[in-house]
Amino acid sequence: MAFPDIHPALARALASQGYEEPTPVQAAVLTEEAEGRDLLVSAQTGSGKTVAFGLAAGPTLLGEEQWFGQPGPPLALAIAPTRELAMQVARELSWLYGQAGAKVETCVGGMDPRREQRALAAGCHILVGTPGRLKDHLERGNLDLGALRVLVLDEADEMLDMGFREDLEEILDSSPVDRRTLLFSATIAKDIAALAKRYQRNALRIDTVRRDEPHGDIEYRAVRVAPNEVELAVVNVLRFFEAPGALVFCNTRDGVRHMHAALRERGFSVVGLSGELGQRERSEALQALRDGHARVCVATDVAARGLDLPDLGLVIHADLPINKPALLHRSGRTGRAGRKGTSVLLVPYTRRRKAEQLLASAGVDVQWQGPPTADEIKAKDQARMLEDPILTEAPAEEDLALARLVLETRSAEQVAAALMRLYRQRLPAPEELYDDSRMRDAQARDRERPQRGDRWEPSDREDGPVGRPPRLAPEDVTWFRITVGRAKNADPKWLIPMICRLGHITKKDIGSIRIFDRETKFEISKEAEAKFAAAVKATVDDEIRIEASGPPGGPTSPPRGGPHRKGPPSGDRPFRKGAPVEGKPTSRKGPPGEGKPFRKGPAHEGGKPAFKGPPGSPGPKAGKPPWKKKGNDQRK
Repeated sequence: MAFPDIHPALARALASQGYEEPTPVQAAVLTEEAEGRDLLVSAQTGSGKTVAFGLAAGPTLLGEEQWFGQPGPPLALAIAPTRELAMQVARELSWLYGQAGAKVETCVGGMDPRREQRALAAGCHILVGTPGRLKDHLERGNLDLGALRVLVLDEADEMLDMGFREDLEEILDSSPVDRRTLLFSATIAKDIAALAKRYQRNALRIDTVRRDEPHGDIEYRAVRVAPNEVELAVVNVLRFFEAPGALVFCNTRDGVRHMHAALRERGFSVVGLSGELGQRERSEALQALRDGHARVCVATDVAARGLDLPDLGLVIHADLPINKPALLHRSGRTGRAGRKGTSVLLVPYTRRRKAEQLLASAGVDVQWQGPPTADEIKAKDQARMLEDPILTEAPAEEDLALARLVLETRSAEQVAAALMRLYRQRLPAPEELYDDSRMRDAQARDRERPQRGDRWEPSDREDGPVGRPPRLAPEDVTWFRITVGRAKNADPKWLIPMICRLGHITKKDIGSIRIFDRETKFEISKEAEAKFAAAVKATVDDEIRIEASGPPGGPTSPPRGGPHRKGPPSGDRPFRKGAPVEGKPTSRKGPPGEGKPFRKGPAHEGGKPAFKGPPGSPGPKAGKPPWKKKGNDQRK
């Protein structure tokens, strides 16, 4: 379907950019019903919303005129949540209205406010900015909204989530009442609907997709990883897909710094984006991505708002998204404008349930798998090398002459081997990762279990009825020791998670735990012994070391099956229960002085502690009256 009748200047601009037919949201805003009206539009990220509201504002801004007049107070104002998105909107509107002679200016945070003040004083036709900076110019008298005809709120839901409600309301209240208000948002939540009801008049509601519907052009994959191998899994996923552009999401600034340093160390061309960067650093990082000098961008959710990177074919969630909208917004950075994309979630074993709930709530069709292996990556490299344009393009005469010269002194096999070495040298080496097959089997069992509403008995469990797990037999375990004991406040509450993380095992693989003064001994099932020993062998820590050990011995060690399977160890600390210990009273009751020493005060005849009297009386606490009441000079 071709574009309907639009302003000739806009039609020429679309043709120059290669636009042949409108996207669904662009077609919806160009209908006769939408002409001249306020619009409340919900559309997915990457659907062409910027061009859509640019085309919708055309008749109001230009009318029958072919050109804009002299610049003055802005005729159109577009507000975006972040400076990157605002700059992107300004670029899109510049080429769209370039044929009509429009002057587009920006007012965003992080830029020189004095330059923006001079630009506003010189006049413009279209102004794009962020809420905070626009409010600042408005309060200082630099911005005049008296001539405003169209006001656009782009990504309105994100602006409200970021706390810009008061800024937006002040800007909207300062603009003319008869303006057109175009509100674009990924979702129309209650707060968005309330904002539209207050500031729009007879608005036309346009829904191009269902609320929070996942992108159809994005393939979702969930990769099982060991909790301490997430960083290595990011390396292998990047190497396996080899997308022209990739975006790696972390939840914190520290996570971005660490991931950026790790990928850069391994040879990736990578940049980092977080809120702590200045505008100059952010601009340089984004320009490196657009120019192709960097292939990977590591960012937080906020820093990635409004990013529209070319050829972004891969999104990696190094940290799981906090909720469903975050998952869809992150993944929506790829699969834009009809291109295919891949969204990969790295799921630690300990967070599989959380990931399954998140994916189910988002309604996405996900493919579960283990991390890409080194052999799979090498096979992909071989296929990509054989299809590389350097081998398929017709060689130049100069290259052929040099090739003949090389073949005079080297065989064809030697030349081909050298070519392969050169090809592989520019690629980071893949990592060796561990994939626990039991995690895959557990997922399969979960899918086979009856769903809600079906009758299911506890005896249907593969491992037996619900209850305490069976104890590991002595012949089914191997003892290990860790160099942490009571002297360092060893406690099973944090020892068990640490052992699972370092050894790539789960809690059910751990048997008895015996805590001593300077070390702790624990059992590991024979089934997990080999992989546990290999995993802890690679652990490098000056304070914590795990190694194989014999079972704890000595006369004070509790027997297997006793009441203290994970209780305090033997040594200088007697057990609370069990056989009596020499020098320890067997009962708390009995005659005074026989087995129950008094905790405070010296002993006295009859087994009672000495009287603690007023100041001046004998005793260990003479001079310190025990009573608290003020004004009493003698004991009552």
